[in-house]
Amino acid sequence: MQSLLEKYFPNVLAIPDEFIEATKQTLYMSFWTALVGGIFGIILGVILVVSRPEGILPNHLLYGILDKLINIIRSIPFIIMLSLLALVTRFVVGTTIGEKAALVPLVVGVVPFFARQIENALLEVDQGVIEAAESMGTSPLGIIFRVYLLEGLPGIVRVSALTIINVIGLTTMAGAVGAGGLGNLAISRGYNRFQTDVTIVATLLILILVFISQFISNQVIKKITH
Repeated sequence: MQSLLEKYFPNVLAIPDEFIEATKQTLYMSFWTALVGGIFGIILGVILVVSRPEGILPNHLLYGILDKLINIIRSIPFIIMLSLLALVTRFVVGTTIGEKAALVPLVVGVVPFFARQIENALLEVDQGVIEAAESMGTSPLGIIFRVYLLEGLPGIVRVSALTIINVIGLTTMAGAVGAGGLGNLAISRGYNRFQTDVTIVATLLILILVFISQFISNQVIKKITH
């Protein structure tokens, strides 16, 4: 077994510490992006739903501005957004290199995506339940928490899993411009130095993270739908 590993993965065996550190960096970026982006994404998604013309708190101007802003930001390729937000990142973090610096563009890139997913998930909530809550005199805040977020929980978990997978993918792109993580390792060591085994193992580790997040979300969905 050892001889096979040395034959097919010589470069990987030479840098085990770098793989451990890169995995930690990817987990760090994914966790904080998912947490911060998730909070703002849910808030923004709820605002989109309730401010729609047919929502419980219709506001045509607010909805129109947010809807267009989200569409614009989502249309910008993430690799370009990294460059566009360089000055903002330097102002907030003090640098444009490293996993902490990557959090700024990662959050900015994830929030519009997640907000739209949350909006779609909440729109699946039965309109009859919402109307029943309104007829009983439930306040808009009560409808948001007791109807939209509670009834839409399975959909929220489902789109959250999709977003986390998207976040992991974005961290690899951030790694390509010096943010660290498995993406950076795959590019700087694997691609640039023609160490194909490093690229393969980095890719496998990224896939494992994706599969784990998908498995956890599936288990959560099963728990809350039974």
